[in-house]
Amino acid sequence: MPATTATAMEVGAKLLNLCKEGKNLEAVDTLYADDIVSVELMDCPEMDMPRIMNGIEAVRGKNVWWLDNHEVHSCEFAGPFPHDERFVITMKLDCTCNAPGPMQGQRMQMEEACVYTLNDAGKIAKEEFFYHMPG
Repeated sequence: MPATTATAMEVGAKLLNLCKEGKNLEAVDTLYADDIVSVELMDCPEMDMPRIMNGIEAVRGKNVWWLDNHEVHSCEFAGPFPHDERFVITMKLDCTCNAPGPMQGQRMQMEEACVYTLNDAGKIAKEEFFYHMPG
């Protein structure tokens, strides 16, 4: 196995454990690179969130917004599944959106695959989210 697989496994395990404990912002602050790139499925103009966000402050802000605007009823994680400098975590989420807009007050069940890429320093340099949006 390449040496980076162990690093991806280690970082992935730390990320997974922090997320399970609801410490998403601690994960961003400790595991993410300053020049992180975050790639969502689509732009979300009603929330002023582009599909691609660059930099730790933008990604931290996106996480704060999500935490402030969703009530999580349950969340299940699987992984991490490492591959060289990348790893995948999957998530099943049951939540209610409280943000103003078309989804406000709606309870959603989502399944998502999250792909993370590490830089040479072992920090998360890119995150990509894969999920299906009904409709």
